[in-house]
Amino acid sequence: MKFAIVILNWNGEALLERYLPLVVQYSEIADIYVADNASTDGSVVFVKENFPEVNIIQNSSNGGFAKGYNDALKEVEADIFCLLNSDVEVTPDWLRSIEEAFINLPNAAIIQPKIRDLLRRDYFEYAGAAGGFLDQFGYPFCRGRIFQSIEKDEGQYDDTSEIFWATGACMFIKSEVFDDLNGFDEDYFAHQEEVDLCWRAQNKGLKVYYVGASHVYHLGGSTLSNMNPKKTFLNFRNSLYSITKNLPRRKAFLIIFVRLLLDGIAAIRFIFQLKPDHCFAILKAHLSYYRNFVKMYKKREKNNFVTKYYVTKSIVWSYFVDQIRNFNILVKD
Repeated sequence: MKFAIVILNWNGEALLERYLPLVVQYSEIADIYVADNASTDGSVVFVKENFPEVNIIQNSSNGGFAKGYNDALKEVEADIFCLLNSDVEVTPDWLRSIEEAFINLPNAAIIQPKIRDLLRRDYFEYAGAAGGFLDQFGYPFCRGRIFQSIEKDEGQYDDTSEIFWATGACMFIKSEVFDDLNGFDEDYFAHQEEVDLCWRAQNKGLKVYYVGASHVYHLGGSTLSNMNPKKTFLNFRNSLYSITKNLPRRKAFLIIFVRLLLDGIAAIRFIFQLKPDHCFAILKAHLSYYRNFVKMYKKREKNNFVTKYYVTKSIVWSYFVDQIRNFNILVKD
């Protein structure tokens, strides 16, 4: 089983200097690539001079996360791709547990490890935590992270289990699956493209897993912080894209209508929090979605759409009304 670790980079020389040495040290079973998205800093020169064993792929433009990986992975030969953020600190034997999982779980198409916070190392990290899920209205959240509430890692998610989506911060995917899915949807540019990829995989009957025996530490926010208005725009718009593409038509239309109301409430909440930029970001997200609705609708594939894709009806209600902050309490409720 041949592994290839592919780190997408854009003007991230400082991150490569800090985190690439451990990737090289702890990844003996894998080939390592840095896929550069037309950086203008010294990233490529730094890698060439300091890590001659690392392969460099130079993309012609900065097409974001989605296009960047789509272009780069065409030049990589491996059985398993590991898509790894440049701000991830890997640990000894992080790959062994993943390799064993792919061997022992032949139906596994995509796997993610445990994602801890690099700055609060006993806590889960926002982008991925212990595996991703959706509520009925397409809002994503994770075991170990619901909205801005982050759980401390006390071994509660040390298992190996099925999840609905795996984080793009550290995602392992069979190369044949990535090719069969035609990679990421480049219209997303960044954020939630991994949710869409995993959803399309689920619609094809493929499985996504979390392996808690493997863990890494993620800095997070290196491109956009969790509360950046641009990230708010991309998350809200791209979530609507995924619903349109990946649910049965009648259900999708109903949920889009409900989302119009729920996202409106979220926008008003930002106003009361004195964050008008985020309110306008949600408005722009919906306008962008409606402009691109026909384009997204045409991308719907003729698969058997999964109808049990969520673990709770409304994460918004559970979090803000019922005050549930813990995933295990949520699923028991």
